[in-house]
Amino acid sequence: MSFDRQTTLRAPVTLTGIGVHSGAPATICLKPSSANSGVVFLRKGLDAEPAQLIHAKHTKVSATELCTVVGDKASASVATIEHLMSACSGLGLDNVLVEIDGPEMPIMDGSAAEFVNAIESAGVTTLQAARRYLKILQPVRIEHGRAFAELLPSDRDGFRLDVEIDFDTTVIGRQRKVFDLEPVAYAREISRARTFGFMRDVEQLWKAGFALGASLDNTVAIGEDKVINPEGLRYADEFVRHKVLDAIGDLALAGYPIQGEFRSYCGGHRMNVRILEALFADRANYAIVEAEPVYAAPRAVQMAAAAPAAFAPDLH
Repeated sequence: MSFDRQTTLRAPVTLTGIGVHSGAPATICLKPSSANSGVVFLRKGLDAEPAQLIHAKHTKVSATELCTVVGDKASASVATIEHLMSACSGLGLDNVLVEIDGPEMPIMDGSAAEFVNAIESAGVTTLQAARRYLKILQPVRIEHGRAFAELLPSDRDGFRLDVEIDFDTTVIGRQRKVFDLEPVAYAREISRARTFGFMRDVEQLWKAGFALGASLDNTVAIGEDKVINPEGLRYADEFVRHKVLDAIGDLALAGYPIQGEFRSYCGGHRMNVRILEALFADRANYAIVEAEPVYAAPRAVQMAAAAPAAFAPDLH
């Protein structure tokens, strides 16, 4: 896949499940889309109303409590979009139409893994349009109590995330993950990290209308001093990896792949969206840059470059 051009799906793919907060069933169909359209939700299943298009942009965010919601909650909205957005961003999928017949994205297994599998099974193809990037030109920072989030310029190409969490439980404690966003590494290191919650909060969440679809099948449940799920954790630091997954999804609401660095401490959906608001508040903070065409070497040169070295290390 060429990263100088925009991408979309080769073919449609459908998934079904329930919302982790609403408990409502939902079917989504990911469909190929045209260049420069971005990620767009087509919200169907509205009572006596036509389907409505909702663009996945930070300006369309209407709630960030425990999940990210886009659209008008009084008319048409889609909740818990962050895991699909993360999969799209992680795999370099620029343009996709997401048809959904319910109020909330299906949680699947609590990670982005099944969205990654669906995208890979459908296939990703390049379009003729050049890819455009959001280049961070100067530091932007927001704070809330001890928590902070910031976007910084970087000399390297691509997008680096440096995420740290600190919970007052020995099950989690203080964890930090530095990650350079790249499709293969994303699928292997980030996509399988599941959402998590505390057993002590369950009744309060239910009363507030949250976690109605949560179970050990889609959430890492944390008890007083241990993980309740019988299978345990997928990674020793699965909690901070999931926070990286969420941050990738929320920051994809910028509408362009980011060139720069993101850092956060004790952040979450609200901080992730607020840092985008702060970034776009001043045009001096960023530039929209178009990818330079990648030089296509003659086939003989490509084949020679692709040949493994005789004494190459074993990468398995």
